[in-house]
Amino acid sequence: MPNIKSAMKRLRSDAKKRANNQAAISELKSLSKKMRSLASEPAKAEELAKQLVSRFDKAVSRGIVPKGRASRNKSRIALFLAGLKKK
Repeated sequence: MPNIKSAMKRLRSDAKKRANNQAAISELKSLSKKMRSLASEPAKAEELAKQLVSRFDKAVSRGIVPKGRASRNKSRIALFLAGLKKK
């Protein structure tokens, strides 16, 4: 436990930031799983994919998700949608 007042404040703010970041990452994972479960409904999956790509971009701009991870996931989303359109 820190003894300095500013370190105590920093500890509290870091805990809040961590909770917010984890919530955002959890939301991205949940949306991704939901999109993949909609393989039988391509229209809904595509709508959810647009939302998911937007959320990834926001997460990158906020520094929650690294740029490379976001681009990899967005690429995989595009591949998934392309596979749905082929069927």
